[in-house]
Amino acid sequence: MTLLHQELDTRAVARTYELDRRHVFHSWSAQAALDPMIITRAEGSYVWDGEGNRLLDFSSQLVNTNIGHQHPYVVEAIAHQARTLATVAPQHANDQRSQAARLICERAPGDLNRVFFTNGGADANEHAVRMARLATGRPKVLSRYRSYHGGTQTAINLTGDPRRWPNDDATSGVVHFFGPYLYRSHFGATTEEEECRRALAHLEQVIELEGPETIAAVLLEAIPGTAGIMLPPPGYLAGVRELCDRYGIAFIVDEVMTGFGRTGAWFVCGDEGVVPDLLTFAKGVNSGYVPLGGVVISDWIADHFAHRPYPGGLTYSGHPLACAAAVAAITVMERDGIIDNARWIGSEVFGPELARLATKHPSVGQVRGRGVFWAIELVTDPHTRRPVAPTGGSSPVMAEAVRTAKELGLLPFANSGRIHLVPPCTITESEAREGLNIIDQVLSRVDALVHDAHKDDNR
Repeated sequence: MTLLHQELDTRAVARTYELDRRHVFHSWSAQAALDPMIITRAEGSYVWDGEGNRLLDFSSQLVNTNIGHQHPYVVEAIAHQARTLATVAPQHANDQRSQAARLICERAPGDLNRVFFTNGGADANEHAVRMARLATGRPKVLSRYRSYHGGTQTAINLTGDPRRWPNDDATSGVVHFFGPYLYRSHFGATTEEEECRRALAHLEQVIELEGPETIAAVLLEAIPGTAGIMLPPPGYLAGVRELCDRYGIAFIVDEVMTGFGRTGAWFVCGDEGVVPDLLTFAKGVNSGYVPLGGVVISDWIADHFAHRPYPGGLTYSGHPLACAAAVAAITVMERDGIIDNARWIGSEVFGPELARLATKHPSVGQVRGRGVFWAIELVTDPHTRRPVAPTGGSSPVMAEAVRTAKELGLLPFANSGRIHLVPPCTITESEAREGLNIIDQVLSRVDALVHDAHKDDNR
Protein backbone atom coordinates (compact mmCIF):
# COMPACT_ATOMS: atom_id res chain seq x y z
CA MET A 1 0.00 0.00 0.00
CA THR A 2 1.42 3.40 -0.98
CA LEU A 3 1.63 6.28 1.46
CA LEU A 4 -1.08 8.10 -0.53
CA HIS A 5 -3.41 5.11 -0.14
CA GLN A 6 -2.60 4.94 3.57
CA GLU A 7 -3.51 8.62 3.91
CA LEU A 8 -6.74 8.16 1.95
CA ASP A 9 -7.64 5.16 4.10
CA THR A 10 -6.96 7.12 7.29
CA ARG A 11 -9.12 9.94 6.04
CA ALA A 12 -11.94 7.52 5.21
CA VAL A 13 -11.77 6.02 8.69
CA ALA A 14 -11.82 9.46 10.28
CA ARG A 15 -14.78 10.44 8.11
CA THR A 16 -16.63 7.28 9.12
CA TYR A 17 -16.16 8.10 12.78
CA GLU A 18 -17.13 11.74 12.30
CA LEU A 19 -20.36 10.83 10.50
CA ASP A 20 -21.22 8.19 13.05
CA ARG A 21 -20.92 10.61 15.95
CA ARG A 22 -22.84 13.27 14.06
CA HIS A 23 -25.73 11.18 12.73
CA VAL A 24 -25.97 7.67 14.23
CA PHE A 25 -28.07 7.14 17.35
CA HIS A 26 -26.77 4.03 19.12
CA SER A 27 -28.75 1.52 21.17
CA TRP A 28 -28.54 1.09 24.96
CA SER A 29 -26.16 4.05 25.30
CA ALA A 30 -25.81 7.60 26.54
CA GLN A 31 -24.89 9.16 23.21
CA ALA A 32 -22.41 11.79 24.38
CA ALA A 33 -20.23 9.22 26.14
CA LEU A 34 -19.79 6.91 23.17
CA ASP A 35 -16.50 6.18 21.47
CA PRO A 36 -17.39 3.37 19.04
CA MET A 37 -14.70 1.15 17.56
CA ILE A 38 -14.67 1.19 13.78
CA ILE A 39 -14.73 -2.18 12.05
CA THR A 40 -13.32 -1.98 8.53
CA ARG A 41 -13.41 -5.64 7.49
CA ALA A 42 -13.78 -9.19 8.80
CA GLU A 43 -12.92 -12.72 7.79
CA GLY A 44 -13.53 -16.03 9.54
CA SER A 45 -12.95 -15.53 13.28
CA TYR A 46 -11.27 -12.11 12.97
CA VAL A 47 -12.19 -8.46 12.53
CA TRP A 48 -9.99 -5.44 11.77
CA ASP A 49 -10.45 -2.09 13.46
CA GLY A 50 -9.99 1.42 12.08
CA GLU A 51 -6.33 1.44 13.10
CA GLY A 52 -5.58 -1.74 11.20
CA ASN A 53 -5.43 -3.98 14.27
CA ARG A 54 -6.64 -7.56 13.88
CA LEU A 55 -8.82 -8.85 16.72
CA LEU A 56 -10.03 -12.39 17.39
CA ASP A 57 -13.81 -12.06 17.58
CA PHE A 58 -14.85 -13.82 20.79
CA SER A 59 -18.18 -11.97 20.68
CA SER A 60 -19.46 -13.18 17.29
CA GLN A 61 -20.59 -9.51 17.18
CA LEU A 62 -23.84 -10.03 19.11
CA VAL A 63 -23.48 -13.81 19.41
CA ASN A 64 -24.79 -14.28 15.88
CA THR A 65 -21.97 -14.88 13.37
CA ASN A 66 -22.13 -18.65 13.94
CA ILE A 67 -20.53 -19.52 10.59
CA GLY A 68 -17.88 -16.82 10.96
CA HIS A 69 -17.40 -13.64 8.97
CA GLN A 70 -17.72 -13.39 5.20
CA HIS A 71 -18.32 -17.07 4.49
CA PRO A 72 -17.92 -17.17 0.69
CA TYR A 73 -20.71 -19.70 0.07
CA VAL A 74 -23.27 -17.61 1.92
CA VAL A 75 -22.04 -14.30 0.51
CA GLU A 76 -22.38 -15.70 -3.01
CA ALA A 77 -25.88 -17.05 -2.25
CA ILE A 78 -26.97 -13.55 -1.21
CA ALA A 79 -25.41 -12.00 -4.32
CA HIS A 80 -27.04 -14.61 -6.58
CA GLN A 81 -30.44 -13.99 -4.98
CA ALA A 82 -30.01 -10.23 -5.33
CA ARG A 83 -29.40 -10.67 -9.05
CA THR A 84 -32.39 -13.03 -9.37
CA LEU A 85 -35.08 -11.50 -7.15
CA ALA A 86 -34.02 -8.86 -4.63
CA THR A 87 -37.35 -8.54 -2.82
CA VAL A 88 -40.88 -9.91 -2.85
CA ALA A 89 -43.93 -9.21 -0.70
CA PRO A 90 -44.69 -11.78 2.02
CA GLN A 91 -48.09 -12.74 0.57
CA HIS A 92 -46.38 -14.40 -2.43
CA ALA A 93 -44.58 -17.75 -2.42
CA ASN A 94 -40.84 -17.71 -3.04
CA ASP A 95 -38.43 -20.60 -3.45
CA GLN A 96 -35.87 -19.41 -0.90
CA ARG A 97 -38.52 -18.71 1.74
CA SER A 98 -40.07 -22.14 1.18
CA GLN A 99 -36.70 -23.90 1.34
CA ALA A 100 -35.61 -21.99 4.44
CA ALA A 101 -38.85 -22.92 6.22
CA ARG A 102 -38.42 -26.58 5.29
CA LEU A 103 -34.82 -26.71 6.49
CA ILE A 104 -35.69 -25.04 9.80
CA CYS A 105 -38.70 -27.29 10.47
CA GLU A 106 -36.69 -30.41 9.69
CA ARG A 107 -34.21 -29.46 12.41
CA ALA A 108 -36.77 -28.37 14.99
CA PRO A 109 -38.13 -31.04 17.35
CA GLY A 110 -41.52 -32.73 17.26
CA ASP A 111 -44.48 -31.25 15.41
CA LEU A 112 -43.01 -27.80 14.84
CA ASN A 113 -43.92 -27.79 11.17
CA ARG A 114 -44.54 -24.16 10.16
CA VAL A 115 -42.49 -20.98 10.28
CA PHE A 116 -43.62 -17.37 10.61
CA PHE A 117 -40.64 -15.28 9.53
CA THR A 118 -39.70 -12.03 11.28
CA ASN A 119 -36.82 -9.57 11.02
CA GLY A 120 -35.10 -10.67 14.23
CA GLY A 121 -35.44 -12.18 17.68
CA ALA A 122 -37.41 -9.45 19.43
CA ASP A 123 -40.29 -9.49 16.97
CA ALA A 124 -40.15 -13.31 16.93
CA ASN A 125 -40.87 -13.28 20.65
CA GLU A 126 -43.54 -10.59 20.19
CA HIS A 127 -45.38 -12.75 17.65
CA ALA A 128 -44.94 -15.98 19.62
CA VAL A 129 -46.61 -14.33 22.60
CA ARG A 130 -49.37 -12.94 20.41
CA MET A 131 -50.02 -16.40 18.95
CA ALA A 132 -50.12 -17.99 22.40
CA ARG A 133 -52.54 -15.39 23.74
CA LEU A 134 -54.86 -15.74 20.77
CA ALA A 135 -54.75 -19.55 20.75
CA THR A 136 -55.40 -19.88 24.50
CA GLY A 137 -57.63 -16.85 24.98
CA ARG A 138 -55.59 -15.89 28.07
CA PRO A 139 -53.67 -12.66 28.78
CA LYS A 140 -50.65 -13.39 31.02
CA VAL A 141 -47.17 -14.59 30.14
CA LEU A 142 -44.64 -15.84 32.68
CA SER A 143 -40.93 -15.26 32.08
CA ARG A 144 -37.92 -15.53 34.33
CA TYR A 145 -35.74 -12.96 35.97
CA ARG A 146 -32.22 -12.89 34.50
CA SER A 147 -33.38 -13.16 30.91
CA TYR A 148 -33.39 -11.15 27.72
CA HIS A 149 -36.03 -11.42 25.00
CA GLY A 150 -35.54 -8.28 22.89
CA GLY A 151 -35.89 -4.52 22.79
CA THR A 152 -39.39 -4.02 21.34
CA GLN A 153 -42.22 -3.18 23.72
CA THR A 154 -43.59 -6.61 24.62
CA ALA A 155 -40.18 -8.25 24.37
CA ILE A 156 -38.50 -5.76 26.70
CA ASN A 157 -41.30 -6.21 29.25
CA LEU A 158 -40.76 -9.97 29.02
CA THR A 159 -37.07 -9.41 29.72
CA GLY A 160 -35.88 -10.08 33.26
CA ASP A 161 -32.86 -7.81 33.54
CA PRO A 162 -32.56 -4.10 34.41
CA ARG A 163 -32.91 -2.97 30.81
CA ARG A 164 -36.62 -3.57 31.31
CA TRP A 165 -37.01 -1.01 34.09
CA PRO A 166 -37.11 2.26 32.08
CA ASN A 167 -39.50 0.61 29.59
CA ASP A 168 -41.77 -1.22 32.04
CA ASP A 169 -45.31 0.07 31.61
CA ALA A 170 -46.79 -2.35 34.17
CA THR A 171 -49.59 -3.16 31.73
CA SER A 172 -47.92 -5.83 29.61
CA GLY A 173 -49.46 -8.85 31.33
CA VAL A 174 -46.01 -10.23 32.22
CA VAL A 175 -45.19 -11.95 35.52
CA HIS A 176 -41.58 -12.81 36.34
CA PHE A 177 -40.32 -15.77 38.33
CA PHE A 178 -36.95 -17.15 39.46
CA GLY A 179 -35.27 -19.71 37.26
CA PRO A 180 -32.54 -22.15 38.28
CA TYR A 181 -29.12 -20.62 38.96
CA LEU A 182 -27.27 -22.84 41.42
CA TYR A 183 -24.25 -20.53 41.83
CA ARG A 184 -26.56 -17.87 43.26
CA SER A 185 -29.47 -20.10 44.24
CA HIS A 186 -32.69 -18.37 45.28
CA PHE A 187 -33.86 -21.65 46.78
CA GLY A 188 -31.04 -22.54 49.15
CA ALA A 189 -30.09 -25.50 46.98
CA THR A 190 -26.71 -27.19 47.14
CA THR A 191 -27.04 -29.61 44.21
CA GLU A 192 -28.38 -29.38 40.67
CA GLU A 193 -31.10 -31.87 41.54
CA GLU A 194 -32.27 -29.72 44.47
CA GLU A 195 -32.10 -26.57 42.36
CA CYS A 196 -34.19 -28.16 39.61
CA ARG A 197 -36.83 -29.54 41.98
CA ARG A 198 -37.17 -26.32 43.99
CA ALA A 199 -37.19 -24.07 40.90
CA LEU A 200 -40.02 -26.13 39.40
CA ALA A 201 -41.94 -26.03 42.70
CA HIS A 202 -41.51 -22.24 42.73
CA LEU A 203 -42.80 -21.93 39.17
CA GLU A 204 -45.81 -24.10 39.96
CA GLN A 205 -46.61 -21.94 42.96
CA VAL A 206 -46.46 -18.82 40.79
CA ILE A 207 -48.81 -20.46 38.29
CA GLU A 208 -51.26 -21.40 41.04
CA LEU A 209 -51.15 -17.97 42.69
CA GLU A 210 -51.55 -16.10 39.39
CA GLY A 211 -54.38 -18.39 38.28
CA PRO A 212 -53.67 -20.99 35.58
CA GLU A 213 -56.76 -19.95 33.64
CA THR A 214 -55.22 -16.47 33.18
CA ILE A 215 -51.83 -17.65 31.84
CA ALA A 216 -51.30 -17.99 28.10
CA ALA A 217 -47.66 -19.01 28.08
CA VAL A 218 -44.42 -19.61 29.89
CA LEU A 219 -41.52 -18.13 27.91
CA LEU A 220 -37.95 -19.27 28.60
CA GLU A 221 -34.60 -18.89 26.94
CA ALA A 222 -33.35 -22.44 26.44
CA ILE A 223 -30.17 -21.21 28.12
CA PRO A 224 -30.26 -17.59 29.33
CA GLY A 225 -27.62 -15.89 27.21
CA THR A 226 -26.89 -12.23 27.83
CA ALA A 227 -28.01 -12.70 31.44
CA GLY A 228 -25.22 -15.16 32.15
CA ILE A 229 -25.25 -18.45 30.17
CA MET A 230 -26.85 -20.30 33.08
CA LEU A 231 -27.34 -23.89 31.95
CA PRO A 232 -30.62 -25.28 33.28
CA PRO A 233 -30.10 -28.39 35.40
CA PRO A 234 -31.03 -31.74 33.85
CA GLY A 235 -34.79 -32.16 33.75
CA TYR A 236 -35.71 -28.50 34.16
CA LEU A 237 -36.97 -27.84 30.63
CA ALA A 238 -38.86 -31.14 30.69
CA GLY A 239 -40.34 -30.16 34.05
CA VAL A 240 -41.58 -26.84 32.67
CA ARG A 241 -43.07 -28.69 29.70
CA GLU A 242 -44.95 -30.96 32.13
CA LEU A 243 -46.26 -28.01 34.15
CA CYS A 244 -47.48 -26.29 31.00
CA ASP A 245 -49.25 -29.48 29.90
CA ARG A 246 -50.83 -29.90 33.33
CA TYR A 247 -52.28 -26.39 33.38
CA GLY A 248 -53.07 -25.97 29.67
CA ILE A 249 -50.38 -23.32 29.16
CA ALA A 250 -48.38 -22.84 25.96
CA PHE A 251 -44.62 -23.32 26.30
CA ILE A 252 -42.47 -20.91 24.30
CA VAL A 253 -38.73 -21.59 24.07
CA ASP A 254 -36.52 -18.71 22.98
CA GLU A 255 -33.56 -20.10 21.02
CA VAL A 256 -32.63 -16.79 19.41
CA MET A 257 -29.10 -17.01 20.82
CA THR A 258 -28.73 -20.75 21.39
CA GLY A 259 -30.07 -22.02 18.07
CA PHE A 260 -28.20 -23.21 14.99
CA GLY A 261 -25.05 -24.65 16.46
CA ARG A 262 -24.13 -22.26 19.24
CA THR A 263 -24.35 -24.97 21.92
CA GLY A 264 -23.24 -27.84 19.71
CA ALA A 265 -26.80 -28.69 18.71
CA TRP A 266 -29.35 -27.36 16.25
CA PHE A 267 -31.61 -26.47 19.16
CA VAL A 268 -31.14 -27.03 22.90
CA CYS A 269 -34.75 -28.09 23.45
CA GLY A 270 -34.45 -30.76 20.77
CA ASP A 271 -31.20 -31.97 22.30
CA GLU A 272 -33.06 -32.24 25.63
CA GLY A 273 -35.97 -34.13 24.07
CA VAL A 274 -38.39 -31.29 24.82
CA VAL A 275 -40.92 -30.06 22.26
CA PRO A 276 -42.28 -26.55 22.92
CA ASP A 277 -45.48 -25.19 21.41
CA LEU A 278 -43.60 -22.28 19.88
CA LEU A 279 -39.86 -21.91 19.27
CA THR A 280 -38.28 -18.57 18.41
CA PHE A 281 -35.04 -18.13 16.48
CA ALA A 282 -32.86 -15.50 14.76
CA LYS A 283 -29.12 -14.72 14.88
CA GLY A 284 -27.40 -17.99 13.91
CA VAL A 285 -30.02 -19.00 11.33
CA ASN A 286 -27.96 -17.08 8.76
CA SER A 287 -25.25 -15.59 11.00
CA GLY A 288 -26.83 -12.16 10.74
CA TYR A 289 -25.66 -11.66 7.16
CA VAL A 290 -29.17 -10.35 6.42
CA PRO A 291 -31.67 -9.71 9.28
CA LEU A 292 -33.93 -12.74 9.85
CA GLY A 293 -35.82 -14.35 12.70
CA GLY A 294 -38.95 -16.34 13.15
CA VAL A 295 -41.35 -18.52 15.11
CA VAL A 296 -41.54 -22.27 14.52
CA ILE A 297 -45.14 -23.23 15.24
CA SER A 298 -46.65 -26.47 16.53
CA ASP A 299 -49.60 -28.03 14.76
CA TRP A 300 -52.20 -27.12 17.37
CA ILE A 301 -51.22 -23.44 17.33
CA ALA A 302 -51.14 -23.39 13.51
CA ASP A 303 -54.54 -25.13 13.37
CA HIS A 304 -56.05 -22.35 15.46
CA PHE A 305 -55.42 -20.00 12.55
CA ALA A 306 -56.46 -22.43 9.80
CA HIS A 307 -59.83 -20.74 9.31
CA ARG A 308 -59.33 -17.44 11.12
CA PRO A 309 -56.80 -14.78 10.07
CA TYR A 310 -53.67 -14.34 12.10
CA PRO A 311 -53.70 -10.63 13.00
CA GLY A 312 -50.06 -9.84 12.39
CA GLY A 313 -47.53 -9.40 9.63
CA LEU A 314 -44.33 -7.70 8.52
CA THR A 315 -43.36 -6.12 5.21
CA TYR A 316 -40.09 -8.03 5.17
CA SER A 317 -41.37 -11.36 6.54
CA GLY A 318 -39.34 -14.04 4.78
CA HIS A 319 -37.29 -11.57 2.76
CA PRO A 320 -35.65 -13.49 -0.12
CA LEU A 321 -32.13 -12.21 0.57
CA ALA A 322 -32.40 -13.22 4.22
CA CYS A 323 -33.91 -16.60 3.39
CA ALA A 324 -31.29 -17.30 0.71
CA ALA A 325 -28.66 -16.59 3.37
CA ALA A 326 -30.42 -18.99 5.74
CA VAL A 327 -30.61 -21.77 3.15
CA ALA A 328 -26.90 -21.36 2.39
CA ALA A 329 -25.90 -21.10 6.06
CA ILE A 330 -27.82 -24.22 7.10
CA THR A 331 -26.37 -26.07 4.11
CA VAL A 332 -22.84 -25.07 5.11
CA MET A 333 -23.42 -26.02 8.75
CA GLU A 334 -24.53 -29.49 7.70
CA ARG A 335 -21.94 -29.98 4.97
CA ASP A 336 -18.91 -28.80 6.93
CA GLY A 337 -19.74 -30.31 10.34
CA ILE A 338 -19.87 -26.89 11.96
CA ILE A 339 -22.18 -27.98 14.77
CA ASP A 340 -19.93 -30.95 15.54
CA ASN A 341 -16.99 -28.54 15.65
CA ALA A 342 -18.76 -26.29 18.15
CA ARG A 343 -19.55 -29.29 20.36
CA TRP A 344 -15.94 -30.53 20.18
CA ILE A 345 -14.43 -27.12 20.96
CA GLY A 346 -16.69 -26.90 24.00
CA SER A 347 -15.95 -30.35 25.39
CA GLU A 348 -12.27 -30.67 24.50
CA VAL A 349 -10.90 -27.12 24.59
CA PHE A 350 -13.08 -24.54 26.35
CA GLY A 351 -14.39 -26.83 29.08
CA PRO A 352 -11.04 -28.20 30.30
CA GLU A 353 -9.09 -24.96 29.80
CA LEU A 354 -11.65 -22.76 31.53
CA ALA A 355 -11.75 -25.19 34.45
CA ARG A 356 -7.97 -24.80 34.69
CA LEU A 357 -8.20 -21.00 34.58
CA ALA A 358 -10.86 -21.08 37.30
CA THR A 359 -8.43 -22.80 39.67
CA LYS A 360 -5.61 -20.43 38.71
CA HIS A 361 -7.39 -17.09 39.09
CA PRO A 362 -9.05 -16.12 42.40
CA SER A 363 -11.25 -13.57 40.63
CA VAL A 364 -13.06 -16.37 38.76
CA GLY A 365 -16.16 -17.36 40.68
CA GLN A 366 -17.52 -19.86 38.17
CA VAL A 367 -17.19 -20.92 34.54
CA ARG A 368 -20.14 -22.52 32.76
CA GLY A 369 -21.29 -23.31 29.26
CA ARG A 370 -21.41 -25.78 26.39
CA GLY A 371 -20.39 -25.68 22.76
CA VAL A 372 -19.06 -22.20 21.99
CA PHE A 373 -21.34 -20.61 24.58
CA TRP A 374 -19.48 -19.95 27.84
CA ALA A 375 -19.38 -17.40 30.65
CA ILE A 376 -16.70 -16.54 33.18
CA GLU A 377 -18.28 -15.01 36.27
CA LEU A 378 -15.88 -12.62 37.98
CA VAL A 379 -16.03 -11.92 41.71
CA THR A 380 -14.19 -9.75 44.20
CA ASP A 381 -14.25 -12.57 46.74
CA PRO A 382 -14.73 -16.27 45.95
CA HIS A 383 -16.29 -16.88 49.36
CA THR A 384 -18.90 -14.12 49.38
CA ARG A 385 -19.28 -14.38 45.57
CA ARG A 386 -19.65 -10.63 45.34
CA PRO A 387 -19.63 -9.74 41.61
CA VAL A 388 -17.08 -7.29 40.22
CA ALA A 389 -19.93 -5.30 38.64
CA PRO A 390 -23.64 -4.96 39.39
CA THR A 391 -26.29 -6.70 37.30
CA GLY A 392 -26.91 -4.62 34.22
CA GLY A 393 -24.00 -2.29 35.00
CA SER A 394 -20.24 -2.03 34.64
CA SER A 395 -17.29 -1.15 36.86
CA PRO A 396 -13.69 0.03 36.55
CA VAL A 397 -12.60 -3.61 36.79
CA MET A 398 -14.79 -4.69 33.86
CA ALA A 399 -13.82 -1.65 31.82
CA GLU A 400 -10.16 -2.50 32.33
CA ALA A 401 -10.78 -6.16 31.46
CA VAL A 402 -12.34 -5.18 28.13
CA ARG A 403 -9.60 -2.65 27.40
CA THR A 404 -6.89 -5.20 28.15
CA ALA A 405 -8.52 -7.83 25.95
CA LYS A 406 -8.69 -5.46 22.98
CA GLU A 407 -5.13 -4.31 23.54
CA LEU A 408 -4.01 -7.96 23.40
CA GLY A 409 -5.97 -8.65 20.22
CA LEU A 410 -9.30 -10.05 21.43
CA LEU A 411 -12.78 -8.60 20.93
CA PRO A 412 -14.70 -9.80 24.00
CA PHE A 413 -18.37 -10.01 24.92
CA ALA A 414 -18.79 -8.58 28.41
CA ASN A 415 -21.93 -8.03 30.45
CA SER A 416 -22.28 -7.01 34.10
CA GLY A 417 -19.51 -8.90 35.94
CA ARG A 418 -18.91 -11.54 33.28
CA ILE A 419 -16.80 -12.23 30.24
CA HIS A 420 -18.56 -14.46 27.71
CA LEU A 421 -16.66 -16.70 25.31
CA VAL A 422 -18.93 -16.84 22.26
CA PRO A 423 -16.77 -17.08 19.13
CA PRO A 424 -18.02 -18.38 15.79
CA CYS A 425 -18.94 -22.07 15.70
CA THR A 426 -16.30 -22.40 12.98
CA ILE A 427 -13.45 -21.43 15.29
CA THR A 428 -10.40 -23.68 15.02
CA GLU A 429 -8.62 -25.26 17.95
CA SER A 430 -5.59 -22.99 17.47
CA GLU A 431 -7.81 -19.89 17.38
CA ALA A 432 -9.65 -21.05 20.50
CA ARG A 433 -6.38 -21.54 22.35
CA GLU A 434 -5.13 -18.16 21.12
CA GLY A 435 -8.20 -16.57 22.66
CA LEU A 436 -7.86 -18.53 25.90
CA ASN A 437 -4.26 -17.37 26.23
CA ILE A 438 -5.44 -13.76 26.00
CA ILE A 439 -8.26 -14.45 28.47
CA ASP A 440 -5.64 -15.86 30.88
CA GLN A 441 -3.76 -12.56 30.71
CA VAL A 442 -6.96 -10.56 31.14
CA LEU A 443 -7.83 -12.57 34.25
CA SER A 444 -4.37 -11.91 35.68
CA ARG A 445 -5.09 -8.20 35.27
CA VAL A 446 -8.47 -8.60 36.98
CA ASP A 447 -6.83 -10.55 39.84
CA ALA A 448 -4.40 -7.68 40.37
CA LEU A 449 -7.14 -5.04 40.33
CA VAL A 450 -9.28 -6.98 42.80
CA HIS A 451 -6.25 -7.55 45.06
CA ASP A 452 -5.38 -3.84 45.00
CA ALA A 453 -8.98 -2.92 45.83
CA HIS A 454 -8.89 -5.25 48.84
CA LYS A 455 -5.69 -3.61 50.06
CA ASP A 456 -7.28 -0.17 49.78
CA ASP A 457 -10.36 -1.35 51.67
CA ASN A 458 -8.22 -2.68 54.51
CA ARG A 459 -6.20 0.49 55.04
